[in-house]
Amino acid sequence: MLPWIGPLAGRIDELVIDSTALRDNPLGDPHARPLWVYTPPGYHDEPDRRYPTVYEIQGYTGHITMWRNRSAYRQPFIETADQVFATGTAPPAIVVYVDAWSGYGGSQFVDSPGTGNYHTYLCDEVVPFVDSHYRTLAAPQHRGIQGKSSGGFGAFITPMLRPDLFGGLASHAGDSLYELCYLPEFADSVRYLRDYDGDIWKWWDDFRSRVAFTKKEDATLLMTLGVAACFSADDDGTVRLPFDPRTGQLIPSRWERWLAWDPVRMVPSYADALRGATAIWIDGGKSDEWYLDLGAEAMVAELAKIGVTDVRFELFDGTHGAIEYRYPLALAFLAEKLS
Repeated sequence: MLPWIGPLAGRIDELVIDSTALRDNPLGDPHARPLWVYTPPGYHDEPDRRYPTVYEIQGYTGHITMWRNRSAYRQPFIETADQVFATGTAPPAIVVYVDAWSGYGGSQFVDSPGTGNYHTYLCDEVVPFVDSHYRTLAAPQHRGIQGKSSGGFGAFITPMLRPDLFGGLASHAGDSLYELCYLPEFADSVRYLRDYDGDIWKWWDDFRSRVAFTKKEDATLLMTLGVAACFSADDDGTVRLPFDPRTGQLIPSRWERWLAWDPVRMVPSYADALRGATAIWIDGGKSDEWYLDLGAEAMVAELAKIGVTDVRFELFDGTHGAIEYRYPLALAFLAEKLS
């Protein structure tokens, strides 16, 4: 396997979408966003054919150009995704790569006064744009969403919130069961904040003044701050941590706002949407550092309680990282089901 870019059998159009929803966002992030749309082999040879669509969203600190990242002896997903269709492993589909980066490293694909209206951007701007410019099968039973980690969280919640748009999902190690995946991070954050007088904004100022991720606390504090901006910001955009930064004690009113976004806890409230889903894939590594394998099992158990048992569920040997080889497997599953 050569360590250079490989040719695609399909085609990627690199576009820019000018978002109204992201204008004047609280972080001053760009409202013009890159959007990549992949069309499968044969798309331009059959002008009357329409295709299912799978939307790809990323984990925390992910941005669109990272889809081309190449590590030794492994191909990037844009190439392995192309092979799904070039080899006939699954029926052809359009694949849409969405950028939802924010100045804090991510948006959790929700609308928040702390980051911006990224859920509205995805659902009410990106989806209609793709449907109007490409030959999609523009119905929820033909439209899916796939992601890992924070992207896996987005894949969980988007079909719940918008069953009128999305009928399929694939979540790889998606954020879930928050008492296991987030509480240990809070404890680490409090210890790290001792060096900043318990003030996460002092760390933020320091972080922005130097090369990023050169201190051990950077990744943990960035995610803590960024997710707080998504889940527990005031209406005026003020970001509130869900715990006391000096003692680690939870602040119940803020922590409840986080728990309201736990996919496991959301299932009962969105049972009808989930019962109507066309395709559900859930997986996770058995040694995931954030215990998202347990979150995946809890999610499957909650789905069973509401009568959703047609779920492709897999636990595999692995951690949270280097699991991109799982993506084409789920993409093939979605393409088959959504066709």
